[in-house]
Amino acid sequence: MNDAPKEPLENPMALALSHARNAGARAEVPVGAVLVDASGAVLAADGNRMIERGDPTAHAEMLVIRAAGEALGAPRLADCDLYVTLEPCPMCAAAISFARLRRLYFGAYDAKGGGVEHGPRIFSQPTCHHAPEIYGGIEETKAAELLKDFFTERR
Repeated sequence: MNDAPKEPLENPMALALSHARNAGARAEVPVGAVLVDASGAVLAADGNRMIERGDPTAHAEMLVIRAAGEALGAPRLADCDLYVTLEPCPMCAAAISFARLRRLYFGAYDAKGGGVEHGPRIFSQPTCHHAPEIYGGIEETKAAELLKDFFTERR
């Protein structure tokens, strides 16, 4: 849910991690995302909701991009930055490009399902019309531990 504060945050990744923990508590893969405007004010924050919504596209990144676009009444979010606890998959990376996000900050790298630094490397493709500035490994240990613990409990 988009219960994000509207004032600038000192550490948006901490809020993303909180939403990731909440997602895990709902039996969703624990990934959280926060989208902020140029001033750092939170436009949207959420965690994965694929199971809850029965929607394979309900990744945290997709949910916050949709919510921010709706809140701003615009399909382009050029002055906005995305914080997400896991390297975005190819679908989410494409959505980040289409939304024209300014910067992408992510936590854990995803060698198996990532689409930014791994896999198809969406932003490096000649068909990609926009690539954000990318900063990986932000709070990587915390984000990776959430995922590791989640999957360990299910095996």
